[in-house]
This record gives sequence, C-alpha cells and structure tokens, in this order.
Amino acid sequence: MYFEAETNGVNYALTIREDRESWRVGVKKEENEWDYYNISKKDYKQVDQTISFIFNNSSYLVDVIGNETDYTVYTRGSYRKINIFNDEMILHESLKTGKSLGGENTLTSGMPGKIVKVFVKEGQEVKEGDPLLIMEAMKMENEMRASKDGVISKVHVGDAETVEAGTTLISFE
Repeated sequence: MYFEAETNGVNYALTIREDRESWRVGVKKEENEWDYYNISKKDYKQVDQTISFIFNNSSYLVDVIGNETDYTVYTRGSYRKINIFNDEMILHESLKTGKSLGGENTLTSGMPGKIVKVFVKEGQEVKEGDPLLIMEAMKMENEMRASKDGVISKVHVGDAETVEAGTTLISFE
C-alpha cells in the first residue's frame, strides 16, 4: 500500500508490503532517498488503538487516535499530529487541486495506474488548469491538470506506460 503523510510541515511517502512473517516499510522524507525497514509480526501486538512492537532492539508503545486523514499519535512521551492520505484520498486530492501532495515542482502518481495519453512535451508552457495527461486508475480515466502556470522541464512517462504509486510523471521548471 502507498500513503503520503505530513507532520510538522514535513512530507513523507510511505509504502507497506505485508508477508506472512513481517511488514516491509519504506519511508521517503520529501526529496530524500527511500529507507526500508522490516518489522517482525512475532514482536507485534495490538489492543484497541494501541500498538506494541519491537524495532531495532527497542520496544515501542504507540497510541493512535484518528478520523479520516487526521491522526494524533502518542509514543515515547510525546504527541504528534499526522495527516495521512491513502491511495484513493491522494487521487481525489490530486484531481481537485491538479497536483500531488508531495511536491510543488512535480506531478506524481498517487496510485498505480496506466498512462492513457500525455498532452504536453518538454519546454512547453502551461497555464493553471491546462490538461497534462490522462491516467487510468481504479477503472476510471482521470485527467491531471496543471496546478499553476509554468514550463514543463521533463516528461517522465509515455502513452500506455504502467506506473506505480509515487512515480514522478512530469517535472516543472
């Protein structure tokens, strides 16, 4: 699964893959590289909204209270407010605003999908609201539009290309 989260003005991309014995968690802070972690299921317990697990030989007790995208997390003596967006929420937000949650100079795929048609090319000037591409996701074709005036610096995808969540589709100058 792919998520985007924001806390204290910092954006994170998260991936979580589950197998029989563990979770593989990927964390990418803004423009940094991905870091990956394995969390064993044998060292994990959940009771109501409290999670207990061992990670890197340290014990963590985490209380989570949330509604929709707004969560309050308490761990190790401090509270944090975190906004978390799953694939569907990211797609809906990008369709409303014409941009991804992760960065102002890129258009990023909020979920896995297939590029149906790219309307722009490198060096092209675009105005806010101009169509950039159509992406098929969740059995729907979604037109992605420019969130502001700008110039296309790079088109990273082509027609009929399949993309994963978090893939940079278009970069702007």
